[in-house]
Amino acid sequence: MQAQHEEPSTLELDRLVFHSWSAQGALHPLVIAGGSGAEVWDEDGRRLLDFSSQLVNTNIGHTHPRVVAAIQAQAAVLPTVAPAHANRVRGLAAARILEAAGEPFAKVFFTNGGADANENAIRLARLTTGRDKVLSAYRSYHGNTGAAVVATGDWRRVPNEYARGHVHFWGPFPYRSEFWSSSPEQEVERALHALERIVEAEGPGTIAALLVETVPGTAGVIVPPPGWLTGLRALCDRWGIVLIFDEVMSGFGRTGDWFAFQNPELNPDRIVPDLVTFAKGVNSGYVPAGGVLIPPAIATEFDTRVFPGGLTYSGHPLAMASIVATIDAMRDEGIVDHARRIGAEALGPALRALAERHPVIGEVRGLGVFWALDLVTDRAARTPLPPAEMARIKAALVEAGLLPFVQDNRIHVVPPCIVTEEQVERAVAIYDAVLP
Repeated sequence: MQAQHEEPSTLELDRLVFHSWSAQGALHPLVIAGGSGAEVWDEDGRRLLDFSSQLVNTNIGHTHPRVVAAIQAQAAVLPTVAPAHANRVRGLAAARILEAAGEPFAKVFFTNGGADANENAIRLARLTTGRDKVLSAYRSYHGNTGAAVVATGDWRRVPNEYARGHVHFWGPFPYRSEFWSSSPEQEVERALHALERIVEAEGPGTIAALLVETVPGTAGVIVPPPGWLTGLRALCDRWGIVLIFDEVMSGFGRTGDWFAFQNPELNPDRIVPDLVTFAKGVNSGYVPAGGVLIPPAIATEFDTRVFPGGLTYSGHPLAMASIVATIDAMRDEGIVDHARRIGAEALGPALRALAERHPVIGEVRGLGVFWALDLVTDRAARTPLPPAEMARIKAALVEAGLLPFVQDNRIHVVPPCIVTEEQVERAVAIYDAVLP
């Protein structure tokens, strides 16, 4: 009698997968079999609170029924279509996004994710200005494609520096200031002065774009002090530089607003960038999607001139259907307002109280459902907690039932926008039990 074929386990199958940002030999990834709302579970049914939102993208939570149904319905009608054609769901997705963004944005260039959104925003800036250089911050992450990874400021840029024309600067970060500042106001003043000197030294007439994350995410949820965005707008206006806000991580509810630049705490002067890039939260990553918001001043440059860029899956109908359903559900269910309220009334206060009990927490910073705990060995010296201790904490959090987002010496507290007060309490209790 022939022996029955035994299927390999998930981890055995995973050995066939080449993982990003990893040394392959030491990997033993957590198996995620399913998810719902703010929870995921493994193949044994063990449930974990997802306070990572995967890669800070499942803003609407896992398997939201309206988004799942929209993808299924679109797949039954037209699962793919070339970007050269017109398609109703693509137009509806653009309309929903532009309504959320407000004036002056008038068009959306759809991409497959955040990296190629930043890639094409840089391209638009270079084409419309006739200039080459792009300025971006050292504390930043903009994606893993040619120009986007070189615009990135962290270590991932260094082995990938093949794109031309990139210059980096230090942005404001009062807790770990590069400017010896004694107040947030002084930090902004000095950071802007330093940036202005870089622009002058590089030659304003050579600079196409200034690209910043409205709230640097992977770099530490660094909420910029008031005045920073205003100063960037003034600097760009003075020299005709295109100002690009990367809202890939901070957009669509994460800060308690549709876009972070609409947040009055971050942007009391209500300045508006020239281009905005987005991805992640626009449909919680259910189907890969991203894009660039373009105002008429830039879009009309290509009314009679060919835009030399495109992607096979630009405006993919399954992604577009998920965008329409996500934005409609977020509006109907008040999810953006909920994220703002849960951050202000539950998550933020609970994390600050946690810091009072744990000297290892050097700083708590954030807003909405976008927070970070900066962990240190010494509060006075602000010495980052070493990698071995961070690895121990991460493992202990998972063992206790919470899926964290751990980066360098930080725990990023980034649950879905639909997280409940009870789930916040459970998560904070786990942090409380694990942190030294």
